[in-house]
Amino acid sequence: MAKVLELPKLSPTMEEGQISAWHKKEGDTIDIDDLLADVETDKATMEYKSFDRGTLLKILVPPGSVVQLGQPVAIIGNPGEDISALAGGSGGGAPAPQPSAAEAQPKGDRAAQPAGSAAPSGEAPATTAPPAARGDAVSPPTQPAAPQPSSDGRVRASPYVRKLGRERGLDLTSVAGTGPRGRIVARDLEGLKPAPTAAAAAPAAPGELAAPEVRPLSMMRKAIARRLTESKQTVPHFYLSIDVDADPLNALREQINADLAATAGEGEKPPKISFNDLLVKACAIALVRVPECNAQFTSDAILIHRRVDISVAVAVPEGLVTPVVRDVDRKQVLDIAAEVRELAGRAKAKKLRPEEMANGTFSISNLGMYGIDNFGAVINPPEGAILAVGQVRREPVVRGEQVVPGRRLSMTLSCDHRVVDGAVGATFLKVLRQLLEHPTQILLG
Repeated sequence: MAKVLELPKLSPTMEEGQISAWHKKEGDTIDIDDLLADVETDKATMEYKSFDRGTLLKILVPPGSVVQLGQPVAIIGNPGEDISALAGGSGGGAPAPQPSAAEAQPKGDRAAQPAGSAAPSGEAPATTAPPAARGDAVSPPTQPAAPQPSSDGRVRASPYVRKLGRERGLDLTSVAGTGPRGRIVARDLEGLKPAPTAAAAAPAAPGELAAPEVRPLSMMRKAIARRLTESKQTVPHFYLSIDVDADPLNALREQINADLAATAGEGEKPPKISFNDLLVKACAIALVRVPECNAQFTSDAILIHRRVDISVAVAVPEGLVTPVVRDVDRKQVLDIAAEVRELAGRAKAKKLRPEEMANGTFSISNLGMYGIDNFGAVINPPEGAILAVGQVRREPVVRGEQVVPGRRLSMTLSCDHRVVDGAVGATFLKVLRQLLEHPTQILLG
């Protein structure tokens, strides 16, 4: 028996999803746990797998569609099974409903037929043109005209269809609706191309403003906008900055990488560690020594975490994701380096699982590779703090009575003032500075 497949909840915070790609086509045999589609959620691209067996009889939403939880996306059943009733109720590929007699008549002509009256049996319904006036020529009946866009510029569409149009960059005023009274329905948007962007548009005339490029919000960008707005509106941020002598850290990193290269087998690519890998480990040690920074605020209490799970910000085309390195205080620097690289690679490929981006206790955001000297990061709730890291700068430094070439590293700690007081944040940075300027302690920790 045919069955409608609905979009399931693929992550704890998911409210809607975008069908990135279908891995099955109509007519394919489906088994339990077969991969049906990739669905982009607010956190990552998730795999939508089948819970049923059968044949994929119809795909109701094309790739690129934004779908609400519980919305029908496909129909499975037995080959050749009649699915017209299911397709009609799903809103995704059913034949267009025909307007009623009253809806088809122009507003000014509805008075020609009294309310509640019906055409006699066997006669044409009241959707035909009104009788011609006496003496007028009677034209032969014509075929129904193809759907046309609204002539008055109004968009007749539900909020959901309007939302689909915005996300796909479509101009709905030029779309011909096939629903009742010319209403635009979801299937009318299938196969339509986005409105021309500024790059493709004709140059603006002198004195006119050029049209902007339209980039519909991705699921991830929507989540970022929502969470960061919530963070800045509800979390009282304050900021503490330090400048660290990075020469000892640089020397240790170069020595470790040289030793790793020397011990690698012939033809084997040696592992490497970065400044960020050493910094992640240093932060973990500092959080153990100053646990008040490894905390979060709740309405009833402050939670001091006994685990050290550090969220590491990774830039992806759609924005920023924060995969979590678990139990960092218990891991060696080489293990941390390998795990961060692996998580970052899967983050850029949108292959992270939701649980790999949740329940961090502290965050690190490093923009040094982009040439940024210093910045203040936005806290990632419910965490209580985030460390913003700039680049290692080459500049003159004073050593004893001499000015010599050196390296400096600027960092800013953003704190939730409900959790972390100024003195607590300053103590954390003092411990972190000591670790970074005497980095063998990082290896011993």
